[in-house]
Amino acid sequence: MTPWRDSPLRLCAEQELTVAIRSRWTQIFAATFAVLALAVAGAGYVLSGGTGVQDFARTATSLTQLVVLVIPMMALLVGVTSFSPDRGAAELLFSQPVSRATIVMGKLLGLLQGLTAAQALGFGAAGLVIFSQSGVDGLGGFALLFAGSVVLTAIFLSLSAWIAGGDGRRRTRALALAVVIWFAAVVLFDVAALGVASLLRSGPASRVLMAAALVNPVDAVRTGALLGIQGTAAFGAASLALLRFTHGAAGAGAAIVTSLVLWMVVPAALAVRRAIRADI
Repeated sequence: MTPWRDSPLRLCAEQELTVAIRSRWTQIFAATFAVLALAVAGAGYVLSGGTGVQDFARTATSLTQLVVLVIPMMALLVGVTSFSPDRGAAELLFSQPVSRATIVMGKLLGLLQGLTAAQALGFGAAGLVIFSQSGVDGLGGFALLFAGSVVLTAIFLSLSAWIAGGDGRRRTRALALAVVIWFAAVVLFDVAALGVASLLRSGPASRVLMAAALVNPVDAVRTGALLGIQGTAAFGAASLALLRFTHGAAGAGAAIVTSLVLWMVVPAALAVRRAIRADI
């Protein structure tokens, strides 16, 4: 059995991590996300006329929408760029004596590590400011949001690997599809679900909203984060319908975790299958 330090998976992941860290886009994302996270934490109670730094719980609640907007787009763009290299680079990569499944999973792991480090910089900088001013109240919810951000990154990296397919000739089309997927998941899906629910009676409308909170990974992460940060206090119609269907927060949490695991595993498996069948 090959030791982990010498395994092809680890070597592929380390190579991709090195490339991701050196990438100007990853560096810009890390700096921008850190500035935005600090701005949210430092904004304090401006909207209510106060001053000061928000505590962990308030900051996490405010950061939730930023996470579900920015993280999927960054993961899709970085992933598509990585998984659709130039034609010559793709041929060289897939000609190595390593299975294509190992290459795909190694690249996914390396990209996930790189983007997680970039997000950790933003969350860590904001966390230090909050801790110095407001203590540790709400730290668990803040950590849960970071975990949700990492899960969302893994999901959309898997989707990017699937749509890119390792073929540089399709990069432009894959990038366009990535933007469409981002818009559909972050904006269009919720609008469509609310529109359909508004045309139905109470019972069917609740089922539509409940399904929307589970089927869309963005909504699932948002719902799970708010459940961990504020309980049911900040929930909207979709999340309340989910709670009623699952008989409480524990059931809702289990359903959300199941949905997110499927969203991580299925696209990654499809990406591996597509890479194996691709003529590169």
